[in-house]
Amino acid sequence: MRFRQAFPVQPSSFRRLINSCVSGVSRLNFPRLEKLFAILHEDADLLVVNKPAGLVCHPTKGDAFSSLISRARLHLSSSLSANKVGAEGRGEVVLNPEPSASPLQPRLVNRLDRETSGIVLIAKNSATAGEIGKIWESRAVQKEYLAIVHGHVRDDHGLIDAPLGRDELSRVAVKDCVRSDGASAQTEFRVERRFVRNGGAGSPVPAAVPGKGAADGLSRRSVAKGELTRPAKVLPSSILHPPFSLLRLVPRTGRKHQIRLHLAHLGHPVVGDKLYGGDEDLYLALVENRLTPEQRARLILPNQALHARAVRFVWRGRPREFSCAPEPWFCDFAAAEVDQLGRNFQMTNFQVRGVPE
Repeated sequence: MRFRQAFPVQPSSFRRLINSCVSGVSRLNFPRLEKLFAILHEDADLLVVNKPAGLVCHPTKGDAFSSLISRARLHLSSSLSANKVGAEGRGEVVLNPEPSASPLQPRLVNRLDRETSGIVLIAKNSATAGEIGKIWESRAVQKEYLAIVHGHVRDDHGLIDAPLGRDELSRVAVKDCVRSDGASAQTEFRVERRFVRNGGAGSPVPAAVPGKGAADGLSRRSVAKGELTRPAKVLPSSILHPPFSLLRLVPRTGRKHQIRLHLAHLGHPVVGDKLYGGDEDLYLALVENRLTPEQRARLILPNQALHARAVRFVWRGRPREFSCAPEPWFCDFAAAEVDQLGRNFQMTNFQVRGVPE
């Protein structure tokens, strides 16, 4: 039996047909090809990224780009451009029409709060997750953070030693506080810079003032037995040149919200912290999508100014070290104006001690 070609198609017509199909497909609502995250390191077992502020680690009801773990899955099932790990660690997604059948399943080794930026380790398989997870559990990891806080921290260096536990007086279920019967927690801090910014005449900006149990600049903080302390309160002020401090922090323990809580307890909450900045209604307004322009102005920054700067640990017999710079909005805020000695500050040249750029 022979078949005839019922509708002969010339090469030029065929090309037009294909082009029209491709054009139609491009108009469909497929996920947008965009940068997933800044890649700091990648090998067969481990992916290290610089999580942007505002991105949650765990899946939400949003699209495939709405969480870090979802983006990691996209990354593993997609091919990256040749310059995915460049001088600045940027990677652009190129969707693979035939996703890899690799058994790689990303698992977060460490997690950061939604508004905290910085280093997150992602294991590509369960064996790697187990290996590095044990290192984390044994506290054999050195972590360094950067934070911009309200006020000038008096001491150049100190240790905040205050146990943490659930805040039973708060309307926010996830909120903790300093309390004598809480879990042991210690955070070391060092002042990298004290500076002021021009807040503008009459503009309301938060000014940190000590609350119960919070004194400015103490090298070591402790809580008396049976006492439950509240973090420092942040009240509106119309000062023209509000003071800030840039801190380098090394948490010696890994409690939930530890750095933010300890800094608030010290009387110097993180700039932009909606939960521990003194008015938890800012956090409730955020989750209920009702933040007003006035509340946003009080927060100063859209995200809390806390960045996971570096991690160091030994894995498979080799010392590992990963570091990354904060996002531009953080750097710009910290580098603006001049410090107390009248010196200009270049955040792009800033290096955490012992961590090369």
